[in-house]
Amino acid sequence: MTLAIETTNLTRRFGHLTAVASLNLSVRAGEIFGFLGPNGAGKTTTIRMLCGLLDPTEGTACVAGLDVIRYAEAIKRRVGYMPQRFSLYDDLTAEENLDFFAGIYRLARAERRRQVDRTLERVGLTERRRELTEHLSGGLKQRLALGCALVHAPAILFLDEPTAGADPPSRQRMWDLLYEMSAEGSTILVTTHYVEEAERCRTIAFMHGGRLVGLGSPEQCRAELAETILEVDAVPVMQAAAAVRGLAEVAGVSIYGHTLRVFSASAADLERQLHEALRAQGVTTRGIRVVPPTLEDVFMSLTRATRDEERG
Repeated sequence: MTLAIETTNLTRRFGHLTAVASLNLSVRAGEIFGFLGPNGAGKTTTIRMLCGLLDPTEGTACVAGLDVIRYAEAIKRRVGYMPQRFSLYDDLTAEENLDFFAGIYRLARAERRRQVDRTLERVGLTERRRELTEHLSGGLKQRLALGCALVHAPAILFLDEPTAGADPPSRQRMWDLLYEMSAEGSTILVTTHYVEEAERCRTIAFMHGGRLVGLGSPEQCRAELAETILEVDAVPVMQAAAAVRGLAEVAGVSIYGHTLRVFSASAADLERQLHEALRAQGVTTRGIRVVPPTLEDVFMSLTRATRDEERG
C-alpha cells in the first residue's frame, strides 16, 4: 500500500492552546480522505501543516514522501490547496486567475497555456474564461478556486470546506470533479462539516477539539458504533426529549423534526422505560423502534464520549 500522507503524533500549539494533538494518520495514494468535524476541531490547522505552510510543534509528517519541515518548499509545488476563503483576484478574469496561479507554480509558458485551457474545460468555465471573477456566481467562484488549486496537476489535493455555502447542484458538480480526479490517481484530502459529504469519502477521520476521535470507512464507522439508537416518535417533541434525558440508560438524545434519536449502551428494557417516562409527562408516544446509525449519530456519540472523558 502506497501512502500519500503519513503523520506521527503531529501536534500544533498556539501558546496555551493545542489546536492539533498527537495526530496519527495514514492516507493511501489515490483515495478521497475526509476530515469531519465542527469549526475549531483542528482540520484547517492540520491541512496547513501538511501543505508546508505551518510548522508542527511536535511530531512528524510526510507528504508525497517528503518531510513537511525539511522539504516544505518542495511540498508546496507538489500539492494543490484550496483554502476556506477564496484566494481569487476579483479584478482578473477566470483565465487570468488560472494563468497567475500556474505561474506561481513555475510552469513553462507552453505548459501553462495547455494547463489553463485544460483546467477551464475541466471545471466548466471555458465559456466564462474572459469574465471578471467578481461577476461570477458563488458556485462558479468555487469551481474556479478548485481550478487554481489543480492547474499545475498536483498528485495530492487539499480542499478546506470546498462546498461551504454552495447550492446542491454546485456541490454535486464539485464532487463529480473530485471523483474524476480520484479515478485518475489523485489523492484528495477534504475537510467538511457536512455529514452527507463525508459519506462520499473512502475513509473518514472524525476530529473534535484537535483530537482524532474516530477513523474508518463510512460503513466501518457505523458498524463499530458502541451504542444502540432508538427512534422515538412522540409529541410534543421538546417535552419528550426532556422526559427521556434523565433516564439512567440514556447516554444522549438528538431531535430530528418530530422524532427523537435516543442513544443507549444497552437497549435491554429501555423501550419500556421510555414508554413509562413519556406517559408520566403526558407525552403521546406513536412509536419506538431500533434504527441503524447514521454517520451523524456516530459523530454525536464520539464527541459526547470525548467530552465525558475530558470532564472525567
